[in-house]
Amino acid sequence: MGWRIALTDTAEADLEAVVAFLARKNPAAAERIGLELVDIIFSLDQLPYRGAPVRKRPDLRKLAHRHYLVIYRINPTAALVEIIRIWDNRRDPKRLHLAESATARLLG
Repeated sequence: MGWRIALTDTAEADLEAVVAFLARKNPAAAERIGLELVDIIFSLDQLPYRGAPVRKRPDLRKLAHRHYLVIYRINPTAALVEIIRIWDNRRDPKRLHLAESATARLLG
């Protein structure tokens, strides 16, 4: 049995923003990359520890895909992976804010 996946409101907004931005120039690419990111997120239900730890935030991990990072927290007691942010690495890293705690909704 796999881990449960939850998405914070911020991560959901991040994903929507990525797709909306790409869709302005290339709707097919926006759909493809959006689906790839969703696949990456759901793949964490089997291998949640495969992402690298986030520097200076040992409670968080990250997975890279193309220009994007999926930043997440693992709760082993609840068998839960919380997606915190989906970040475009081309953006200024000083603008990346990682909340200490956030409400997340279960997916699937």
